[in-house]
Amino acid sequence: MAGHIQDRWFKTEPDTNGTPRRVKTTRHGTGMRYRARYIGPDGTEKSKSFPDGKKRLAEKWLSKTEADMNSGQYVDPKTSRSTFRQYAEKWLKSQTTDATTRASVVVQIRRHAIPYLGARPLGSFQPEHIREWLSELERAVPASSYRRIIFGSVSALLNAAVDDKYMRENPCQARSVRAPSPAPGRVVPWTTERTFAVRAALPDRYRAMVDVGGGCGLRQGEIFGLTVDAVGLETGWLHVTCQVKVANGHLVFGPPKRNKERDVPLPGRVAHVLKEHMAAFPPVDVVLPWLRKDGPPVTKRLLFTRLDGKGAVRRTDFNVHAWKPALVTAGVIPEPMPGERHQAAREHGMHALRHFYASVLLDAGENVKALSRYLGHKDPGFTLRTYTHLMPSSEGRTRRAVDAMYEGIGQTPDGP
Repeated sequence: MAGHIQDRWFKTEPDTNGTPRRVKTTRHGTGMRYRARYIGPDGTEKSKSFPDGKKRLAEKWLSKTEADMNSGQYVDPKTSRSTFRQYAEKWLKSQTTDATTRASVVVQIRRHAIPYLGARPLGSFQPEHIREWLSELERAVPASSYRRIIFGSVSALLNAAVDDKYMRENPCQARSVRAPSPAPGRVVPWTTERTFAVRAALPDRYRAMVDVGGGCGLRQGEIFGLTVDAVGLETGWLHVTCQVKVANGHLVFGPPKRNKERDVPLPGRVAHVLKEHMAAFPPVDVVLPWLRKDGPPVTKRLLFTRLDGKGAVRRTDFNVHAWKPALVTAGVIPEPMPGERHQAAREHGMHALRHFYASVLLDAGENVKALSRYLGHKDPGFTLRTYTHLMPSSEGRTRRAVDAMYEGIGQTPDGP
């Protein structure tokens, strides 16, 4: 057994003849009687006190501690007393993801986890505490998809706490804990009519954004960061190299998602729209830091700028003052009551233009590998899983092939 048990109510002293005998200490009858002591892996002494009559329990605790140290599952009692809030702040500072992702995770943890879990010591966590928190989260965050993201961030934090020996197990991974369900249903792409109705409802300066999103599949930040030299009016290609992001409240330039630069075919009609846009709203040189607010300043000549034409477009301003009012005008979402905000429209954000783009290409017979490359996805498998239901079915292709054969020989529907 590691360590030893100290009886704080009695001590051994020699009598006048030098014979050891037990005598009461000044603490006899008060406080915890037994003190289990051992040397931890860090070389310092650890201890835990037990009441009178619980010596056997103290011995079992020491035996378990020794077994945990031997198996690598030992958790220092001092670190296990660290609260969720203390460890969360430490964990957030150590994140090495890009600034935009870090900012999102910070909001998730500080707004939706720390207020509920912050005061609880890590060593005391049980699955029931996560289940209770998820119940509270369901009332605070209606969107199941966003709750799932928040849950994933909390689970990642607690996984790190396990790795750092602050706790033995991650309660988020218990069998009785169910992660919020993913977003229900399949991607339902906009119709052409809806896409162009939203385009018509946008301010003139922003209408070409719909052509770039729906005709080239760019993400919102990539549209905001589209530069003059990236538009190959003569070559028929868009070179996607940059996006405008928000990092800790500040606008910055950054590479596309996952640092994946890509070339996207530029259709002639979209090229014509961009040429007209640049004539009506001349591109502007915009200076922003690279990746973070203290990053090196970078100058980009942007096609899309604020309504006053003096700077890069901020996502939140655009969504609130341009995009959502256009959705209302196009009949996509209802008009808000006086004094209220627009309805949350996650599935109707600018990402809907990428879904529209994918549906157009798949309907035209484009292969998944090419579509994945144009969209900047991590791999064609992800593209296939997202859009497989939009791909023309084999029976559909069969019908069209036979119909085309009949049309080719000029016969009536009655037969050849």
